[in-house]
Formats: sequence, structure tokens, C-alpha cells
Amino acid sequence: MVSLAYPWLMLLVLVPLLLQWRRPGGQSVDAPLLPVGHWLSDLPGVSRHGSATPLWQKLLLFVIWCLLVLALARPQHVGEQVQLPVSGRDLMLVVDISPSMDEQDMVVQGRSINRLQAVKVVLDDFISQRKGDRLGLILFGTQPYVQVPLTFDLATVKTLMRESGLGMAGRATAIGDAVGLSIKRLRDRPQDQRVVILLTDGANTAGEITPDKATEIAEAASVRLYTIGIGAESMIQRGFLGSRRVNPSRDLDEALLTRMAEQTGGRYFRARSLPELELIYESINQLEPIELEGKFYRPVTELFAWPAGLAALLWLALLLLRHGSSLVKSRQPATKRETNG
Repeated sequence: MVSLAYPWLMLLVLVPLLLQWRRPGGQSVDAPLLPVGHWLSDLPGVSRHGSATPLWQKLLLFVIWCLLVLALARPQHVGEQVQLPVSGRDLMLVVDISPSMDEQDMVVQGRSINRLQAVKVVLDDFISQRKGDRLGLILFGTQPYVQVPLTFDLATVKTLMRESGLGMAGRATAIGDAVGLSIKRLRDRPQDQRVVILLTDGANTAGEITPDKATEIAEAASVRLYTIGIGAESMIQRGFLGSRRVNPSRDLDEALLTRMAEQTGGRYFRARSLPELELIYESINQLEPIELEGKFYRPVTELFAWPAGLAALLWLALLLLRHGSSLVKSRQPATKRETNG
């Protein structure tokens, strides 16, 4: 839909008509006579010969005036109604990328994949469903680092999660430092919207802050911790002396993760397989619903440049036509003299 920001300015279209009506007897007045070479002599409406302005030039000047008035009124194209980013949670994803996440005890479509690959598969869908949330991503090993600060740009969060690699942050597991960094990033956000989802497959083996101390800080800052322990409880390991059944999650500190979640009002989840991990993130979607506010806006595209540009082109065309007409008239006397001679 096209509309005008200042429709009342369109009344200026009547100004040339009023000026014409106000002239004595309603008669048109010849353009002023100016000597050739005068700086005003090339302007539309000014004659070198004292003759009246042709009707077609008057009409063209009136069209140019109308276009300029239309540009001043600011025509705009108002688009279809678009929903604003809804008000949701400030949700920080904290993912363990230590080398232990390379354990291939996850299965997708009959094919074994490692734990980090499984996390990427599940988080890709989870992130897509959190429209309206600000999402951030912290990756950690020996040290944590912010891969993506809190943002509405879910596509960027998904892309950088897919590009994360094992061992990028060191070979140990600093759970306390990772939680502490997430709290630091959330402390300026509204208290009832601060959520951290921590995923790891081990125990705290590094860092300056203990997980229990980080949990106390999270509780004081009203940050809810949802903790996820990932890894199968049993798998067949093949070697030179045959096969044996092992527990690939023997280093997982479930007691710690449970304590961290319960102390902050969150929950601990156990992901022994890819389907379980998918259910966990679905459960978190239900526990932390998005609060829709229903705000909408209509995108506006300014169109004033089109009438203004067309007016400039018509003005230039009029100048060129007048100049060409003047050249033709100036040559006519010389041609007559040559003929008479």
C-alpha cells in the first residue's frame, strides 16, 4: 500500500493556479525580455525575444511542480504486517568440547557418531525452535570462551555450533569456569529470563572456580541451570584380545550435575543416546516457554526519490529543448540574409 507521510502538502499543487488567477484580467503575462548572454536567459519561463511561454512548456513546468510537491509529501510503500522478535528467554548454551566428547557411543540411522556430533544434530533443531529468545554459545574445555554472545540471530548460533571442533579449548574440563562465564554474560539481563543449559560428559578437572562456588553465584544471580550428562552407560569395545563391555561414562559426575541444577531451580537430565538427548531439549522447551507479546510492525520504504528524480529529468529536458529552440531561431535570420544575398 502506498501512502503519503505529509498529505496536506499536496495543497501546494494549487499555488501556480492561484498565481495565474490573481493576474490582472486573468491574462497571461509575457516572459520578461532579457539580453542574450544574461545569466537568467536560459531558465524556463524567461524569454530572450519577449514572446509568451508556449502552452506545452507551461504544462511541463506545472507537471514538474506537481512532482516536486509529491516528493515533499513523502510517498511511502507500507508493507505487509511483520511480527517483531518476541520477548523470550536469555538462554546461554554451554557445551563441553574436550577430547572426551570424541567417544563414539551415539548412534544415528545405524551409524556410530561421537558425542559432539550428536550434540550438533540435536542443538540444530533446538536452536531453530527458540525464535524470540536471545541465545548465546559458550564452548569450554580447559578454559571457556564465548563463541556467540547473546543474540536474536539464531542462524549465526547454529553455524558457529556446527563449526566447533574437539579440543579447541584444551583437553581438560572446567565446568565451574564455564558456568561462571555464562553468569557474567547474563547478569545484565532481566532476572526471570536467565537460563543456562550446560552439557558435559565428564567431571570438573580444571579451572579457578569450583562448580559448587559457581552454583552459589548462579543462585544469587537468579540464573537457572539445566544440566545434561551425555554418554552411553554401556558399549562394546573391541581390541586385540577380543571384545569387552565397558562403561564409557565412568567419568561423568552425575551427583555434581544434579546438585547444580536443583540448587538453582533447574533440572538434571541424562542423555544415554541420541533420542534421549532430543527428548531432553524438547523437555527444556516446555519448561522454558517463549513469552509471546504479539508486537507487530509494517516495514516502510521511502519513495520520494522517484518523483524528485523524474522532476529533475524533466527540468533538464526542458532546458535542452529551450536551448535547441534558441539555436534554431538564431540561425534563421542568417539563413534569410544568405538567401536574399
